[in-house]
Amino acid sequence: MAYQLPILTALLTDPTATALYLAPTKALGADQIRAVAELTSASPEFGHLQPCAYDGDTEPEIRQWARAHSRWIFTNPDMLHVGILSGHTRWRHFFRNLRYVVLDECHHYRGVFGSHTALVLRRLLRVARAAGAAPVVIASSATVARPAQSLSRLIGEPAVAVTDDGSPHGERTVALWQPGFVPAVSGENGAPVRRSAGAESARLLADFVIEGARTLCFTRSRVGAELTARQARQLLAAAAPDLVGKVAAYRAGYLADDRRRLERAINDAELTGVATTNALELGVDISGLDAVIVAGYPGSVASFWQQAGRAGRQHHSGDSLVVLVARDDPLDTYLVHHPETLLDKPVEAAVTDPGNPYILGPHLLCAAAELPLTERDVDDWDARTVVDDLTARGELKRRRAGWYVGAGIEPHAQISLRGGSGDEVLIVDTTTSRLLGTVDAVRAMSTVYAGAVHIHQGETFVVDELDLDDGLALTHPEEPDWTTSARERTGITLGRIISERKYGPLTVAFAEVEVTHQVIGYLRTLLTGEVLDSVPLDMPEQTLPTRAVLYTLTPEALADAGIDPARVPGALHAAEHAAIGLLPLVATCDRGDIGGLSTTAHPGTGLPTVFVYDGHLGGAGFAERGHEAFATWIDATREAISSCGCASGCPSCVQSPKCGNGNEPLDKAGAIAVLGLITDQLSGA
Repeated sequence: MAYQLPILTALLTDPTATALYLAPTKALGADQIRAVAELTSASPEFGHLQPCAYDGDTEPEIRQWARAHSRWIFTNPDMLHVGILSGHTRWRHFFRNLRYVVLDECHHYRGVFGSHTALVLRRLLRVARAAGAAPVVIASSATVARPAQSLSRLIGEPAVAVTDDGSPHGERTVALWQPGFVPAVSGENGAPVRRSAGAESARLLADFVIEGARTLCFTRSRVGAELTARQARQLLAAAAPDLVGKVAAYRAGYLADDRRRLERAINDAELTGVATTNALELGVDISGLDAVIVAGYPGSVASFWQQAGRAGRQHHSGDSLVVLVARDDPLDTYLVHHPETLLDKPVEAAVTDPGNPYILGPHLLCAAAELPLTERDVDDWDARTVVDDLTARGELKRRRAGWYVGAGIEPHAQISLRGGSGDEVLIVDTTTSRLLGTVDAVRAMSTVYAGAVHIHQGETFVVDELDLDDGLALTHPEEPDWTTSARERTGITLGRIISERKYGPLTVAFAEVEVTHQVIGYLRTLLTGEVLDSVPLDMPEQTLPTRAVLYTLTPEALADAGIDPARVPGALHAAEHAAIGLLPLVATCDRGDIGGLSTTAHPGTGLPTVFVYDGHLGGAGFAERGHEAFATWIDATREAISSCGCASGCPSCVQSPKCGNGNEPLDKAGAIAVLGLITDQLSGA
């Protein structure tokens, strides 16, 4: 209602006025247009408003109709970028009369996606003003820190916060659950293995469905959603066969018809239990949910409460339950042992970096293709250096009226707002020629490599071949007893030091780096968590210019801390793994957004060095946040390792599922000593 009322008022009082609604997910956009359509269809005076969806699922003839007739467009930043701003002259009437722009669930715009979206929004406002409009931007979120500053960073203009909370919900009980170790099962290098968060969550989901409790189970990945739903259905097949059809998976990557069918089933309560990715964190306004299961900390306090908030929504009485099931990793271990960090901590500010030249440059080309760049644009976007570089390369051409995009350059298609390569790989079942879904080319190398297990709507497939040239991943149906996870090898070249602090034998820095990484194989892991084997792969090497936080320690200081030279590699390696796992505690990122490297003598420093880097071109702000909150981050990392009950290291503390060195060498006690040395030096500064 916060945005519906002013928009409806404007559209009724001004017959030419238009409005634009932006959602970060298709599910949320589809749900909101359903709500608005119900509202407008209930009264004849709203009949002429014609709200219309305009996204990747919209048929071409409906898009054409929307451009000509709709006064209220529902879309997402991706389609705004590639399908509206790229052809804004066809939307001249819409932009000339644009009164409101709505950014729903704006806390979702963080990291690389948030940085891209910030620049898309600035381009939107630039085009609207050139057409003669001055739209008001309304942003909504129940879980954003410093709302005015966050919106201002997104749109590049001052904002005013409205913080009264009128959201409906009853009482919630929050439970934190760490699965126990599985007897007689060992993981990589003989490490103890906990029952997986997915298996534990599947058991809870099945139990809740049997009790008739409408439940969402949030998982960290598409594969996780499929596995959890499949395991829950298997449990129900044994205990309550008539309820098997009440459980399904929902995730991004489904074809449009499949998504819409599932959304209707969820909304109409045809499904009692749904395992989902964060695709439903924001979408489908589901009333009457009794429980939410969060299978692994979602990466930020904001996301946790957003997911937890689905339970009890629209319940003014009656309790609901939220269960966080800890994954076998350092961050979840830390949170279970320090619940106040999650339950009493304010939500984080969104981390974005729209000034990243690797993100800003392509958007400047898009802006110049839309309208010539002026001196004022360059100053407003603080883009002088990037514009000069683009001009020197011939991608921008300077003319009297401003900068124009170079001949033959079509910049819009070269940008993927969500951090992918822009090229898609089609996942195909070769036995039926059925298209199962898509994945971007970069992610394909670590998800649909030959031998990978791919799950689609409860069906399991094994990849036979990944052809990056033709953009195809060819699969066949199979029901193996294992899952797969990629292993990567990394190298780092140190570049410009942006910031540096010294604390005796400790140096902490934030720097530009060039990362080379390569998928070198994959692990096959039984559903119990036991590692079956490691399979080698020969994939192309990739190079990534990015930014990193790093620290060095002198060999003398390490020796004084009781770490002899033979133990240094394992101690640094274990400290690096754990630090990667804990960075999401201070930066709004996922473990998959970052990477790391440890070495006893890096060529760029000449000293024992640990790097943690942003896994996105040019950086994403995560490493910078780690540099800013270094003391908090390192102290939490030490606490997480120390509180883990294993003897010498396990996935809950120092092992990494992505480690290209087979999690060897790792020295848990040495890592505690390294991190203790760092905290001592920081506290003595």
